[in-house]
Amino acid sequence: MYYNLVIMFKTIKANLALISVALYTSAQLMANVLSTKIAILPWLNLSMDGGTVIYPLTFTLRDFVHKTCGKRNSRVVVVTAALINLLMVALFWLVGKLTPDPSWLFQDAYQSILMPVTRIVIASVISQIISELIDTEVFSKIYHLFSDILGSLLSNAVALVADSILFCLIAFAGVLPWSVVISIIISNILVKFVLSTVSAPLIKLVPRTVSEEEI
Repeated sequence: MYYNLVIMFKTIKANLALISVALYTSAQLMANVLSTKIAILPWLNLSMDGGTVIYPLTFTLRDFVHKTCGKRNSRVVVVTAALINLLMVALFWLVGKLTPDPSWLFQDAYQSILMPVTRIVIASVISQIISELIDTEVFSKIYHLFSDILGSLLSNAVALVADSILFCLIAFAGVLPWSVVISIIISNILVKFVLSTVSAPLIKLVPRTVSEEEI
């Protein structure tokens, strides 16, 4: 049993880069679909898009990618994740245009829930690329000057503000009342800050698998 656990942990360690990339991309996709729902943030009574429950983790997950794949590859992963999101939207649109079977009664629900993802993903792609590239540069500088935990904390803090403002304005301005848009921006910043701050120390559990110069 002990031997099997050792082998399992060694396998996980050897594949941390692949795991980090998979988790980062998956979180991006889930967040964009979840953002089609506007909910109320408990206790604070602020409007919040549903994707906020998982999207903040992408900042720390991107730091995982950075530490295991290097700065250059981290940029490639950010852009690739954006392209996968655009592919998801294209597939939603294509399937939505297919004639529904007469026995399937949920065409209107499909159109109402999944088709708005287009604007959300476009907003996400723009804000994601800008904020994640900012995150990459800040993490790299702070990592070399101080430590990986401080690098993750500060890079997340800077990137999440830029991401929240850009995403909310592009995704919801003109669709929702301005009071709701501002409320979503505030809740995004608050939730992202809390979750990214809590998750940032996890970067210490991820061993560096590239040279110092690559980070």
